[in-house]
Amino acid sequence: MTDVDFNIMPVSEARRHAWQGREDASEDIAGARDLKLSVHVNLEVLEADWRALEASSATSLHQGFDWCMAWTAAHNNQLLLVRGSIARKTVFILPLELVRGPLFRTALFIGSPHSNINTGLFAADLDPLNCEQMAQALIADLSVKLSRVADIVMLEKIPFDWRGMRHPLGSLPAVQNQNASFQLPLLGNFEATLAQLNAKRRRKKFRVSEKRLESLGGYDHIIATTPQDRRALLDLFFEQKAIRFKALGLPNVFQDSKTRAFFHAVAAIDPTPDGQPLELNAIRLRGAEEGRIVAIAGLSRKGDHIICQFGSIDESLAADASPGELLFYLMIKKYNDEGFKLFDFGIGDQGYKRSWCTVETVLYDIMLPLTRRGRLAASVHTATVRLKAAIKKNRKTYAFIQRLRQSRQAPGVGNAPDTDSD
Repeated sequence: MTDVDFNIMPVSEARRHAWQGREDASEDIAGARDLKLSVHVNLEVLEADWRALEASSATSLHQGFDWCMAWTAAHNNQLLLVRGSIARKTVFILPLELVRGPLFRTALFIGSPHSNINTGLFAADLDPLNCEQMAQALIADLSVKLSRVADIVMLEKIPFDWRGMRHPLGSLPAVQNQNASFQLPLLGNFEATLAQLNAKRRRKKFRVSEKRLESLGGYDHIIATTPQDRRALLDLFFEQKAIRFKALGLPNVFQDSKTRAFFHAVAAIDPTPDGQPLELNAIRLRGAEEGRIVAIAGLSRKGDHIICQFGSIDESLAADASPGELLFYLMIKKYNDEGFKLFDFGIGDQGYKRSWCTVETVLYDIMLPLTRRGRLAASVHTATVRLKAAIKKNRKTYAFIQRLRQSRQAPGVGNAPDTDSD
């Protein structure tokens, strides 16, 4: 596809419209005038600048070039890649795709339905003092360049404070997402990491799990290294997760063939010194059940940051051994020993995450309406998020909803960690 720049009117005129009625408009416009915005529909055109920006530790792996390329290949949505430059230097990229719903046309981060934390890509040396002016200029420019193709730009699940840095777009209109994400800092050694938690209880659970699995013949912690092994583990995860969702009466977010194709494409990417988009870990039994996989976890590694993308267990065997918890223990110890600094359990508030994590990261949804219909979309989104947040804060209501879900659970299904948010 040919690269396209969606220019509709001169940017200077757009800024005058956006800032009309403000007493300090001329000063702010002058401060942001050097920012040039272009919108592209081809990832390859931006690849060199993209890979340079994604190297920052503050950039979410979900905005990595390979991750976005795999999603785009599987879903084929129209891309709207927003590039901001100053003096010919790329200072940010917002990798967006257009999703057309029954009422609204929404530009959102590529692959947002399956991302945990989104940041966009920003130059590490971007001057924080100019970020607010840049953010306001971005509003004006996007309204010019995208209003004919999209009703709203929705930048979901952004941490405004992340890894010691304030997000460059933190001044824009936003609503707090109904879900937070949860992290465990990995300290100098595993003992120090466990000391942040109830270390005694954690070790006891680990020993109990090991003892129960040893009674079945033992186990191995494996990591899939070949394309064939990764594909087999991923397909088994899809099977295990489908059983879990059906038992709980929940929609299967991995059922769509395009989503499965995306994860297979990401899993096929080999690791590099900087990390791996998707690594498959598992607990495999020995003995009478030789080769049986009773727990699976998909991890993404970038720099010193680990994110757990998903997890599942075989609920028909050894569920009382808590193989999912055992796998987390082994993975956290492994990556702690290897010098990683942050183990991220991702988005969504579940009890097992709180039992492991000492950090809760608040996430925000930035809403930039581009049309009248977009303003309605922003209102609907805000109301929906606040309703979900209110339900979760009301313990009785949320407990009632959880009991309804559990009442639909099939007989014999044990409690397994669920990595999906709602």
